[in-house]
Amino acid sequence: MSIWRNVMAVLLPQDCLLCAATSGDALLCDECRADLPRLPDARCPICAEASPGAMTCGACLKAPPHFDATIAALPYAFPVDKLVQALKYQRRLATADFLAQSMLAAGAPVGDILVPLPLSAARLRQRGFNQAVELSRPLARALRLPLELDGCARDRDTVPQASLPWKERRQNIRHAFACAIDFAGKSVIVVDDVMTTGATLDEFARTLKAHGAGRVTNWVAARTLRN
Repeated sequence: MSIWRNVMAVLLPQDCLLCAATSGDALLCDECRADLPRLPDARCPICAEASPGAMTCGACLKAPPHFDATIAALPYAFPVDKLVQALKYQRRLATADFLAQSMLAAGAPVGDILVPLPLSAARLRQRGFNQAVELSRPLARALRLPLELDGCARDRDTVPQASLPWKERRQNIRHAFACAIDFAGKSVIVVDDVMTTGATLDEFARTLKAHGAGRVTNWVAARTLRN
């Protein structure tokens, strides 16, 4: 396979998505890949926000979320934001493979099943695909875990979270998800592209635990850091 990839890189070279330099068969050239920002080493194990000593942060201690852990690959900052936006709004599906590989490199969580964060039916029709599903497919293959695509839904179309102040997002997403699966005792890995306040992932985790999930871990490509 590596020989074939090398041949294709010579015959069909592509340009780096960020700087347009020749990148062979890769989405980014070596320079842009090396220059991607990094998350701080010391992060809260529950929400992945920066936290001294990698201890549970004050926000999670004060109001523990329904999810148990978060693993993030990259900070949601330039140019990572451009990669995510290329996937979501420009349908550059090859970006999903790159982000999935970054997620694997950051460390895979332990769990029984992968569940991509659902989109509402209206948003799915508008976009044509769920970016969380596109991330989940290569991750499920790499981990050899089942991928649940049909049992959970976002049955209430809400105002886009990004358009709301942080404090209003939790109320906006309340009771937005439905689940038709018994996750009794299972450790569920929820996959999404970006975690900002965590309100959407928290509400989805609440739904999963109401249907028996024993543990919920968020696995996201990018994390927005407050500080």
